[in-house]
Amino acid sequence: MMNIVFMGTPKFSVPILEALHQTYGVKMVVTQPDKPVGRKKVLTPPPVKEKALELGINVFQPKQIKKETETILNENPDIIITAAYGQILPEVLLNTPPFKAVNVHASLLPLLRGGAPIQRAIERGFKETGVTVMYMHKKMDAGDIISQKTVKLDQTETADELFETLSEVGKTLLMDTLPYIFDGSIRPIPQDINKVTYAYNITREEERLDFSLPVEALEAKIRAFYSKPNTYTTLHNKKLKVIKARIHQCQNFVKNHAEEPAGKAIKFFDDGIAVKAKNGALVLTEVQLEGKKAMPASEFMKGAGQNLLKIGDILGE
Repeated sequence: MMNIVFMGTPKFSVPILEALHQTYGVKMVVTQPDKPVGRKKVLTPPPVKEKALELGINVFQPKQIKKETETILNENPDIIITAAYGQILPEVLLNTPPFKAVNVHASLLPLLRGGAPIQRAIERGFKETGVTVMYMHKKMDAGDIISQKTVKLDQTETADELFETLSEVGKTLLMDTLPYIFDGSIRPIPQDINKVTYAYNITREEERLDFSLPVEALEAKIRAFYSKPNTYTTLHNKKLKVIKARIHQCQNFVKNHAEEPAGKAIKFFDDGIAVKAKNGALVLTEVQLEGKKAMPASEFMKGAGQNLLKIGDILGE
């Protein structure tokens, strides 16, 4: 039996952990520390920890892994496998195991190196993305490529949906690849440095919608940031999360409102609120006013929004 240490944190990593443990057995799971969640700041374990405990696997949660490598190396791992772990691994962990350290990354490297490849693929309107199994390197996501699998995008996906899809693809790809790693027949391919792009983590500033942008960019961002952290705008100094939206396709409607200022509420539809963007109208179909629950925009306009939002109001000021 192989002596495997698995490192991962979010839901994306859970199916990969399950498949690894079922086929090879996992000796230790390394994941991020528990974090306070929600308004009441309830200390909550990451999904990978919950699954590991359910499977009876020893769990290690270092705050700074670079200072606590000895605990992992004491397990004498034959290989370290990571999937969305969330910390940079020191070189001693990359090079000590006989089969090194392997990462399951949710993009077609060298494209979208970094911590938010799924969100950025949607936000940037990619027509395809995928998963890469790679040897880890001291530079972020720069290691040699072992195997890849492409996934087509129809540009209607939310990040949640794509996370689930790529998690399953990553699980299958890793399990298909590991036998060739273990028998030494893999011939890894260096990444083409001329094709490198980055997918940096989402910042708070990016969550705010800028209605002066094209409507296609706004709709893509809303899907990319769903369901966490979500996008938002402001309405009379109140934060209004925009959970879901659609592009209004009627050309005459768009033409008739071409001169309206960006962010102006221009029409109430049965399913939402049409807001002027650079080149069209974005219909907000699910929203969440600060201090309230998320709800369909139609319900919002019958409740809290009835007296708060009028045609002609400017969102985002």
